Amino acid sequence: MLEMAKTNPEPKCELYYRTPYQLLISVVMSAQATDKSVNKCMKPLYEQDLTPDQVLKMEEAGIFEKIKSIGLAKTKSKNIYALTKILIKEHNYRIPSDRQELQKLPGVGRKTANVVLAEIYNQPTLAVDTHVYRVSRRLGLHREDKPEKVEDILTQIIDEKFLPAAHHWFILHGRYTCKAIKPNCQECIIKDLCPSLELFMT
Repeated sequence: MLEMAKTNPEPKCELYYRTPYQLLISVVMSAQATDKSVNKCMKPLYEQDLTPDQVLKMEEAGIFEKIKSIGLAKTKSKNIYALTKILIKEHNYRIPSDRQELQKLPGVGRKTANVVLAEIYNQPTLAVDTHVYRVSRRLGLHREDKPEKVEDILTQIIDEKFLPAAHHWFILHGRYTCKAIKPNCQECIIKDLCPSLELFMT
């Protein structure tokens, strides 16, 4: 963590957003999709200040038309419409800062909730996506199969002062260096600590 902190002291979420509501929508949309594809789809809408009220006016069909380039668009448009109604009616437009309340929203699982809590409220969470899982496993930090177990292990061994930044460090490292196929071990800033190095350098 120290080496990553030195190299990138203020890591940023790569999803584009201008409001907490927009972030929530993008994280919901990012399931089985890339941040790049979500940004391409949503940035034009966000730059026009997309609001919950505007989304309600679109209804499910209108939302689908806007996001149909994204995987699982039909399900996601349904969830976005439903969670928007709940945010307005039950939370006065505010994004909940409580995990349980977040996970009551349609389309919001533990990973999505963790991202929102970290990004909006700076809570010491660590969302385990495919990059976090892969990088931490290659580093020998776990041998688990379930994301929640991985999260429990990582939050126990990572100093809280590095959270939630560690989430971004793992993601960015996995996205650009420790790739699923052909990881760039030569350029890895933590290769001296990696027990998997020989596997990929041979």
